[in-house]
Amino acid sequence: MVLNSLDKMIQLQKNTANIRNICVLAHVDHGKTTLADCLISSNGIISSRLAGKLRYMDSRKDEQIRGITMKSSAISLHYTKDNEEYLINLIDSPGHVDFSSEVSTAVRICDGCIIVVDAVEGVCPQTQAVLRQAWLENIRPVLVINKIDRLIVELKFAPQEAYSHLKNILEQINALTGALFTSKVLEERAERETESQGNSSSEQGEQVYDWSTGLENTDDSHLYFSPDQGNVVFTSAIDGWGFGIEHFAEIYSQKIGIKKEVLLKTLWGDYYINMKAKRIMKVDQAKGKKPLFVQLILENIWSLYDAVLKKDKEKIDKIVTSLGLKIGAREARHSDPKVQISAICSQWLPISHAVLAMVCQKLPSPLDITAERVEKLMCTGSQTFDSLPPETQALKAAFMKCGSEDTAPVIIFVSKMFAVDAKALPQNKPRPLTQAEIAQRRERARQRHAEKLAAAQGQAPLEPTQDGSVLETNPKGEEPRGNEEQVESMTPKPVPQEESNQESFVAFARVFSGVARRGKKIFVLGPKYSPVEFLQRVPLGFSAPPDDLPPVPHMAYCTLENLYLLMGRELEDLEEVPPGNVLGIGGLQDFVLKSATLCSLPSCPPFIPLNFEATPIVRVAVEPKHPSEMPHLVKGMKLLNQADPCVQILIQETGEHVLVTAGEVHLQRCLDDLKERFAKIHISVSEPIIPFRETITKPPKVDMVNEEIGKQQKVAVIHQTKEDQSKIPEGIQVDSDGLVTLTTPNKLATLSVRAMPLPEEVTQILEENSDLIRSIQQLTSSLNEGRNTQMIHQKTLEKIWEFKGKLEQHLTGRKWRNVVDQIWSFGPRKCGPNILVNKNEDLQNSVWPGPVSKASKEVTKYRDLGNSIVSGFQLATLSGPMCEEPLMGVCFVLEKWDLSKFEGQGANDKQNQEQSDLVKEGQRGDETRSSGDENQELQDGCPEPCEKRTVQKGEASLSDCYGPFSGQLIATMKEACRYALQVKPQRLMAAMYTCDIMATGDVLGRVYAVLSKREGRVLQEEMKEGTDMFIIKAVLPVAESFGFADEIRKRTSGLASPQLVFSHWEIIPSDPFWVPTTEEEYLHFGEKADSENQARKYMNAVRKRKGLYVEEKIVEHAEKQRTLSKNK
Repeated sequence: MVLNSLDKMIQLQKNTANIRNICVLAHVDHGKTTLADCLISSNGIISSRLAGKLRYMDSRKDEQIRGITMKSSAISLHYTKDNEEYLINLIDSPGHVDFSSEVSTAVRICDGCIIVVDAVEGVCPQTQAVLRQAWLENIRPVLVINKIDRLIVELKFAPQEAYSHLKNILEQINALTGALFTSKVLEERAERETESQGNSSSEQGEQVYDWSTGLENTDDSHLYFSPDQGNVVFTSAIDGWGFGIEHFAEIYSQKIGIKKEVLLKTLWGDYYINMKAKRIMKVDQAKGKKPLFVQLILENIWSLYDAVLKKDKEKIDKIVTSLGLKIGAREARHSDPKVQISAICSQWLPISHAVLAMVCQKLPSPLDITAERVEKLMCTGSQTFDSLPPETQALKAAFMKCGSEDTAPVIIFVSKMFAVDAKALPQNKPRPLTQAEIAQRRERARQRHAEKLAAAQGQAPLEPTQDGSVLETNPKGEEPRGNEEQVESMTPKPVPQEESNQESFVAFARVFSGVARRGKKIFVLGPKYSPVEFLQRVPLGFSAPPDDLPPVPHMAYCTLENLYLLMGRELEDLEEVPPGNVLGIGGLQDFVLKSATLCSLPSCPPFIPLNFEATPIVRVAVEPKHPSEMPHLVKGMKLLNQADPCVQILIQETGEHVLVTAGEVHLQRCLDDLKERFAKIHISVSEPIIPFRETITKPPKVDMVNEEIGKQQKVAVIHQTKEDQSKIPEGIQVDSDGLVTLTTPNKLATLSVRAMPLPEEVTQILEENSDLIRSIQQLTSSLNEGRNTQMIHQKTLEKIWEFKGKLEQHLTGRKWRNVVDQIWSFGPRKCGPNILVNKNEDLQNSVWPGPVSKASKEVTKYRDLGNSIVSGFQLATLSGPMCEEPLMGVCFVLEKWDLSKFEGQGANDKQNQEQSDLVKEGQRGDETRSSGDENQELQDGCPEPCEKRTVQKGEASLSDCYGPFSGQLIATMKEACRYALQVKPQRLMAAMYTCDIMATGDVLGRVYAVLSKREGRVLQEEMKEGTDMFIIKAVLPVAESFGFADEIRKRTSGLASPQLVFSHWEIIPSDPFWVPTTEEEYLHFGEKADSENQARKYMNAVRKRKGLYVEEKIVEHAEKQRTLSKNK
């Protein structure tokens, strides 16, 4: 097939029904890029001999070195089938887990995907992840089982064994699809049930719950992969062959004389042929017969491989002539059997035909977008489609129609920005010169030569040039002026030197509706833009003229400068792009950060954010080697942030520039980009900054030697807690059950706070629903301030009450009674996994939206003070007492909040006078009592703490010396929370990776050794059927994971490679402050107890990094230095 011209592509783009936007998804090293090479070679863009070796879509240098894809890149291919011409926009995506964010960007702008599975390795962890991503985006998958040649050459399977192995792989994939489908059906059914319950009062009586109803009547046959449905292709991309069942059904229907339709149904599955009767039987009549798939298809391929590998020349010639192929003399004589195989097979079973025919038949065109997908795309956060403004809902029709009329709204989604060298842009490329220009340049060169000669002889004559103007020549050798400007305007102007190596950003986008034209003005909607807010700010509504709009947050107005056709490593200029196509847009770098929605109407909502599988967790601090280059680094990091969908750039309070990435490979790529492309300076990188969380637990029942903590040991424990408490400063009261009471510096308010650990399930629920919590906070704040609540939609409210119900379900028991109703705030950042509970009777303040309970005067009086308390709680949860890391899974209960003196202080002087006289006596009594043993008082916990120590006569006017009262409340609340934590058993929480390792049986021991050395824990280990591979699932602390992949590869000689994905937070069981207290512990650990304490090691490392005080001796055992001369 010849290389297509740009005009042909532009013509194909207009026929929306024949466009296919597809991406190739798979586990790492399953052959995506090789498959893409084969498809590209069918268009003549690369030679078919180089397919699989060139890896055309991997345009980065580090991708070629490492042999893995690191970014999604698109290319447009032309394919003709049954006189229909198709345009296929193919996107190759990475398989490595660190770059799964790139997969999300690709999946969003496609309508279908090719899932590639290695025939030997089968379904791997990342295969499951990409299937789930495709499912979440509602795009249709087809399956390519690749590397069939490995079954023949490496595993040496017989055709029958290969058939059962392939059946196995198909079953595994269909089981995954089935699980995804089941969960979706059950979710929908649950939703329908809740709606119907709301509409009709349910009859009293026992209802039998049958979970399978709804599954039986939903048709899911179209979901599964089966060769007889035509959505599975068997390939070997490296050898350039592939087939679907139709190909063989056609051949054999002519040969055997059985109808093609019958063969299509029976070529896969346990069907057997009776050659005498020319009938296909379901049952194996003569024992030992082979299924059709084995007999008619696999055996032929096996015999071809057999002949070529054994170099049986006669048999090869016989096969070639019987298939009617022509093999070049070079290939026939070649000593490498691989070359011969690919020469024969690529003609007999061309892979591009098999795969592209399946894509065109089975995958939808942009016109077939489902209503469900459109609604999902348009609803961000906890909104539902029905709650959007009517103008916005009207856009759904435009999506479905995908119309290219002038009236159709233009809707484009930018899924990522990618950096391109400015020289690679089409407008900056040098174009070939015409004959006239070449002649002109030759003339100029001749004149210059003549001038140089004249200058050398010391005379500079004035010569008339072609157009009669006089050329002045200076002895200094300056360039001649004259018609030079004319010539320069014909050739492209060279880019100035400093800009020549600049990066230019191109948006990776797709047109969903309308025609994108160069120079068109368009709205850029950020992820947080809301059409509802636009209506509130713009009085004219959506029909307002776009040029003189008031500023609306998260919305900009810009022009589409350049449109490009993405052709792998090349870009081609386009004037306009019809709907349904993938394109590149230049000139958006100032308007779009990572992704955005472009629309010609402001009523369009921003598309739902991309869902990333991998969470960025690996952080490093970067700084330039030479401090003077700091501005370059800042600029470079801004560009890197824009160019990578997953990376995060932070500037911490300490002033460090922090880079947050998804894993080690991703981190390495980001650092290389910073050094070589974006900042172009030498940078020094810190050790990885490992995130921890702080929490508290229930008091342990057993001590460190697994002895039950009994009474005789209690003495020692109490003795230890007394020591601990003596560290707590004066003026703080601690009860025996951990209630901490603290007074503000001006002695006007008293707070009593207790900290309690939350159950694990609750912490998990809070983490999962952080978006919902954020919207709850917004709702309550707008309700409290009496603003319009923007018509809370019923569905949102339902979600809130469902979330509340979940919390109530898990927080049961005496100590959690009514706690859920009294939740005042979540933290840190108002949406974290910690809660503040208010048990104060005076101020009933709750986070749940509902009618405002108290009289408004009362509420406003307390609100400011309440906000101060919440701010104190937010600060306390943001940095805990152990090593200033955020808290997790802690519930702070505000038991008492005494503001009586603050209220009294507002009264007139007379009352103040009386009050202070009355109090003097109480204070004297108080002083005598406080002179007693401080420790004793702390232990007993006085019931009325500090309340009697009131202001003296003149102090009321001086209370301002402590600063504003709200500030004092914030500080006091923060301190109270921290002390409440310190009186409970504190623990560190470490971030954990789930680690999937595929290894052969003989290196299992080494894998286990590396895991146990790095504090890993194996969860399960299973053997893959039909192979000698084991799959090991383990968890590993992020802190121990650096260099883990390299170490495993080294120890197992490259036979095992791990995939690390962040999964959860886990409490480190050891107490960082533990010292031996009981006799057994002294015996077991020794007096110093200097055996390694994992939690203390981590805690001290973090404290050192943050410059906090670390309690450790520099010299443990000092002794006299030994010199070489006197060995004493």
